[in-house]
Amino acid sequence: MSQNQESVGEFILYSTEDGKTRVECRFENETIWLSQALMAELYDRSKKTISEHLQNLFDEGELDSDSVVRNFRTTASVGKGYDVQHYNLEAILAVGYGAPEQVCVD
Repeated sequence: MSQNQESVGEFILYSTEDGKTRVECRFENETIWLSQALMAELYDRSKKTISEHLQNLFDEGELDSDSVVRNFRTTASVGKGYDVQHYNLEAILAVGYGAPEQVCVD
């Protein structure tokens, strides 16, 4: 791909066997990207809990936000576009694995 071309990525749907959890994942630059809202859905926790855990990971230096966070342009149902922060697989796994006691309590 040339430097002038923009990668559009792919969208992947993840569903549990029972069909109760379904998460839309963005796959781009050889990694998965999820917003805080999608991580909250994946881990069945509030967005606030996910946000607090991510902030702790950044504050403690476990993750570097410049390396794991990217804004993607999203279009709302009314046609208005806005940027939404997404987190790569490293951040997604750190939220789910790094400190389970923080993710498991709402």
